[in-house]
Amino acid sequence: MLRVYREVLPRAREYLNGWRIEAEKIPDPELRAQALASIDSKTFHCEGGAIYGLLAGEDIDRTIRFIVAYQTISDYLDNLCDRSTSLDPDDFRSLHLACFHALTPNAECVNYYRARAEQDDGGYLVKLVKTCQNVSRQLPSYGAIAGCLHELAERYCNLQVHKHVRVQERVPRLKAWFEEYPDSVPDLTWYEFSACAGSTLGIFCLVAYAGDPALSREFAIEVKNSYFPWMQGLHILLDYLIDREEDRLGGDLNFCTYYPSDREMTDRLIFFVREADRAVSGLPRRSFHRMIVRALLGVYLADRKVNEQKEIRRSARQIIRSCGGLPFFFLWNGLIMSRIRSRRMLP
Repeated sequence: MLRVYREVLPRAREYLNGWRIEAEKIPDPELRAQALASIDSKTFHCEGGAIYGLLAGEDIDRTIRFIVAYQTISDYLDNLCDRSTSLDPDDFRSLHLACFHALTPNAECVNYYRARAEQDDGGYLVKLVKTCQNVSRQLPSYGAIAGCLHELAERYCNLQVHKHVRVQERVPRLKAWFEEYPDSVPDLTWYEFSACAGSTLGIFCLVAYAGDPALSREFAIEVKNSYFPWMQGLHILLDYLIDREEDRLGGDLNFCTYYPSDREMTDRLIFFVREADRAVSGLPRRSFHRMIVRALLGVYLADRKVNEQKEIRRSARQIIRSCGGLPFFFLWNGLIMSRIRSRRMLP
């Protein structure tokens, strides 16, 4: 945690502040508003993802630069799909080409806004994409991880398309998509599979490891399979857990609402914790990856929204207790970081 405070967070905040300055220059008012909102409300996504810089050794700065840029793309596009002016799946697919191009060093950028009314972002999205491409180009083992990166990104982008269309189309599309993978996923429901697709952690982990020239395709596949589905699923289900009431009021899709009961939801989250631990136990630096599991619990369950929802507070206590004492350490750190962010937002 000392390294996180000294080496990770200052770098992440520096890069994120740079993107905030760029976002403020966006000419179109709607695109500018969504870009700034995605940074202001989702800073902790970049800060949390940047912890994977610790895996990269001397390449920590380069890795965090990639992570902040890629997560900023994801958060910005999520806002454009979720909070903006379109319900068009063609628009969402066009926007999310940026996620693929960011992972493909020689890809030509296109007009990602071609299917929507708002057009002029002053080059903001292309700058983010090119930042990721520049880092990918420098990775000695990019070729070994490229296939896994694109597989994870394809699932992520498909999820973003299906879950942001008109309300009555969302669940049928997600169920049909899930049925395309009858033999490639463990015992998951359609909503758990969707959650597993919605995380960027596997991508960040692969990029952090790819500074090693000796990294093999076989190892990249091992990393991907260690993160998808359990680690990524835990990540996103926790995110939906704390947003359950907020999403209910806003009429937004929330995967945690599809569990038959709070008891089953809590049991499944505990199961995801245990399966994530098991899945990463064969990776080098196993303790780092197991730390990430507990850090996810601490960061999300320390959020103020947990205390505002009685049922969620009860589930949070049960999940934390199932994992021993270490999550309490991260919970304490999460509470501190939450209070710091709240003070920063005060006028």
